[in-house]
Amino acid sequence: MNEPLVELERVTIRFPDERPVFRKPASWIRAVSDVSLAIMKGECLGLVGESGCGKSTMGRAILKLAPLYAGNIRFMGEEIGRLGEKAFNRYRPRMQMVFQDPRVSLNPKMTVFRILSEALHLNAAVEKTAYLEQAVKLLDLVDLRPEHIYRYPHEFSGGQQQRICIARALATDPLFVVFDEATSALDVSVQAQVINLMKALQEKFGLTYLFISHDLSIMAHVCTRVAVMYAGRVVEVREAAALFESPRHPYTKALKNAVPVADPESVKQLGILKGEVPSLSDPPPGCPFHPRCAYAEDICKKEVPGISPLGEKSWVRCHLHEQLWNLGKLRNRKELS
Repeated sequence: MNEPLVELERVTIRFPDERPVFRKPASWIRAVSDVSLAIMKGECLGLVGESGCGKSTMGRAILKLAPLYAGNIRFMGEEIGRLGEKAFNRYRPRMQMVFQDPRVSLNPKMTVFRILSEALHLNAAVEKTAYLEQAVKLLDLVDLRPEHIYRYPHEFSGGQQQRICIARALATDPLFVVFDEATSALDVSVQAQVINLMKALQEKFGLTYLFISHDLSIMAHVCTRVAVMYAGRVVEVREAAALFESPRHPYTKALKNAVPVADPESVKQLGILKGEVPSLSDPPPGCPFHPRCAYAEDICKKEVPGISPLGEKSWVRCHLHEQLWNLGKLRNRKELS
């Protein structure tokens, strides 16, 4: 886990918001703004935030399913963000995605065998004559029986459908898998089963995950590190345990306070974050969270905060911590002199 598998450098993604005027968009939706992030080999990086903050767009952009406006994306040290479709095809088998709703991502007119065969076609190591044998092995990996191979998606429960999607992702022998809200449409008990399956497969094949969710409570059980996203920007990246124990960014604290506790004797009051999520077509100046932040100062309304390191591969974007970090560096210089 000391080497990055996927690196994002100042990634910006935007979409036209209104009808074009003289063939140019009147305004833009800034879905992702200036995001730099590294996903280390073998880790599960969680990406959490409210709906509409740009999480899924960022995950799709890595797999070239959303257009990159600015910045760089590297996979295994090679730049892939600017590649054309034909050039990117050689990377596609190594990077897969499991979508939120399996009922939408599975073709209802295709059997499980045909669904898996389409994915196996991308795996150069598997001969066409071995598709059936390999498909049965994939079903076994996700705890489905061989007799399921000729059934259609509607004959399975939601949890089983998501297992089929995971099997399809594994068919190409990927190194990197994006799980885009892959458990949010499932019952709580089924969520636990799918999460346990994901962890077992990661350990068995040495996979690297980007786990996208709006549910902070799941992150502690799944992820190595967690990146918190707000209004198109990543505001905090921490080790999962440290983030839950002592969140540093005010938005992360608000997310933690909003997580309900399953304890009838608990007296915890759920935190209610005041204000509205800013429009991505007209974001506020400075720190995007300042209109809702109880600690906001004048500088927060004018300047985007820089990165304040919190440890190895951990940081926070907050003017308050930036000031404390600069004060700490000043003290160290005085001690050295």
